[in-house]
Amino acid sequence: MSKLEIIHENNDYIVVNKAAGLISEQNPYEAVTVENQVFNHVLKSKRKPYVGIIHRLDRVTSGVLILAKKKSILVAFNSLFSSRKVQKTYLAIVTNKPAKNKGNLVNFLIKNNKEKKAKIVQTKSKDALSCMLSYEVIGKNSIGYLLAVKPKTGRFHQIRAQLANIGLPIVGDEKYGSDKKYKSLSICLHAWKLSFEASDSKELITYEAPLPNHDFWKFDSI
Repeated sequence: MSKLEIIHENNDYIVVNKAAGLISEQNPYEAVTVENQVFNHVLKSKRKPYVGIIHRLDRVTSGVLILAKKKSILVAFNSLFSSRKVQKTYLAIVTNKPAKNKGNLVNFLIKNNKEKKAKIVQTKSKDALSCMLSYEVIGKNSIGYLLAVKPKTGRFHQIRAQLANIGLPIVGDEKYGSDKKYKSLSICLHAWKLSFEASDSKELITYEAPLPNHDFWKFDSI
């Protein structure tokens, strides 16, 4: 199983590069999770570690994940996320060529809990939530096209479902229509950058996760 890869750590929180294949939050059915890994890491320096889950990434997604080391920090980050003051940039590889090099997608999304899948619909209803993202093609290789994706909302499987809805399923994402194989328990979706404004200095803080070590991710453009 992948070792914990730390991007940054201070007294308040820890930023890691989550490995695809792991779930973010502790689960009685999972022997290893990111939360477990961070808890064991903090345990080396604190007798009673606190680890708070600020946000999550799908099991099949890799990249930047922040976990709080204090309850007060968890509350502060929750406020930032709920007020949409955190900007996330993902990288996605698709085999099909996008009709436009950049664009904005605005849809409504219904979560199917039974199938653990999201469905995109065009009209609002009681169960349909609005979802928005922007994308831009920033690279090309023999596999396909590299997209930088910025979600404006944080819906379940939003990026995967919205891209698939316009004929751009993410490589390896069989659930949403990809016929291109990738690594087990992984798709070509990477949480690349995460930015927020520091509460004290108002400085923009950005953390970036190195790309997965796989030939699919070799692009000249980044």
